[in-house]
Amino acid sequence: MGHTEADLAQVLHTGPFHLALRAALAVRGLPLQRVQHHLAHRGIKVGVTSLSYWQQGARRPQRPESLRAVRALEDVLELPGNSLIRLLDLGEGSARTDVERPAARSYRSLVEASGVVEQLLADLESPADGGLHTVGHHERVRIGAARQLLGRDSAHVVRSHRDGIDRYLAIHHGDPGCDPARVEVSALENCRTGRVRWHRETGVLIAELLFDARLRAGETYLFGYGFEDGTGGPSTEYVRGFSFAGGQYVLQVRFDDGALPVRCRRFAQATTGAPRGARTDLTLSGRHRTVHLVEQGVRPGILGIDWDWE
Repeated sequence: MGHTEADLAQVLHTGPFHLALRAALAVRGLPLQRVQHHLAHRGIKVGVTSLSYWQQGARRPQRPESLRAVRALEDVLELPGNSLIRLLDLGEGSARTDVERPAARSYRSLVEASGVVEQLLADLESPADGGLHTVGHHERVRIGAARQLLGRDSAHVVRSHRDGIDRYLAIHHGDPGCDPARVEVSALENCRTGRVRWHRETGVLIAELLFDARLRAGETYLFGYGFEDGTGGPSTEYVRGFSFAGGQYVLQVRFDDGALPVRCRRFAQATTGAPRGARTDLTLSGRHRTVHLVEQGVRPGILGIDWDWE
């Protein structure tokens, strides 16, 4: 598969390590024997077989001499300093956002529902690693005239880090009073709805979105989907938790003309127990009644927008 400088820059940001190394080798046009030769000139001995295993993801460099080789690879391949080492430091799964955390409501309630999410995922026979990580996610949230969460739509770009991935699991968590049995799932672009499971008491729903193709490792895929809700009580915030580092996240909240908040703020939290920081007041746009946030490089933690009605 061909790679461009833009592809390389993106995968150096999102990982995982083996795909970043593979892309760098392809963009620089260096065969493994030549790379081995460059490393040897720097006094570092690494076998071609080891280099091949690293780029395939069959093995990860862990020993001190292997990590020294990775730092030298950054120089040989003309990469930013620490760009490959950083991906190893993140851990094998740390660059992935393959399964969405529940969205909306307070994050405390999301954590309380985590056991339900795990049960529903097990019912769908979903492995912990869904094989995807997020490159970009643009989410649009709609708040209705009764101050309720009407629905949300997503334009989502993911990259596969192994062969054969053909689906994504999206999780919706409604506000108090939500009836997940009445929530409608929409497959908007490049996917179709598969199995849907929900838990009535917590208002959690998980939808399987089936892709139109099986992805190979390193391939990207763009798809759109949405949830039509409107069954819960008044909303005061929209929150998303990120377990892993990822790509760009954009959140837009649109309010009905008949129910406009008096104040809106964006915020971030490192953990659920930490105070909300990075608070910034957001101004409603004049005609479309929206506020938004943009996070260029998502880090593990919590992002959201909250608002006051009175």
